[in-house]
Amino acid sequence: MSEPTPALQTPSQTVGPFYGYALPYAGGPELVPGHHPRAIRFHGTVTDGAGEPILDALLEIWQADENGALMRELGSLDRDGFTFTGFGRCATTIAGHYTFTTLKPGAAGAAAPYILVTVFARGVTHHLFTRAYFAEDAALHASDAVLRSLPADRRDTLICVSEGVVGGSDSYRFDIRVQGENETVFLDFDA
Repeated sequence: MSEPTPALQTPSQTVGPFYGYALPYAGGPELVPGHHPRAIRFHGTVTDGAGEPILDALLEIWQADENGALMRELGSLDRDGFTFTGFGRCATTIAGHYTFTTLKPGAAGAAAPYILVTVFARGVTHHLFTRAYFAEDAALHASDAVLRSLPADRRDTLICVSEGVVGGSDSYRFDIRVQGENETVFLDFDA
């Protein structure tokens, strides 16, 4: 009787994208209703290495509330219209655009206020983590451990562009370049 052949690990590969119909859910991009008095618009475009929009990406955001408290509430998938859970999910449009309606986070501990963004996309075998910081919190950026760990010329890829008030809400643009020139800084995440 011969010895069995040792099993080898199968390499990673993409099997999608299936994001457009399997993971988005009603209210996923609305962490607060648009009529909330302190609602902000957090949006941007996801592009590939050639600068072309990625039309089938899925983004998730996690963030603290306005006071910097990390939310532990249940109900992220079942929005009740008033409980802020700090979690949202949004698919990109055919133009690679995404939009969330949320609150501007407060500082959690010593970190400057930020939104954690996770990107799932075709050709990306493991999801990507990045952070979106706010330009008006520049005084806190110097004390943020993540920003301080980056080369100075790369930090701007993690800073939202304030667009002022658009449609009654403060609007922040955060474009994500998956690779290539001016690629967004992506982070290792140890849970």
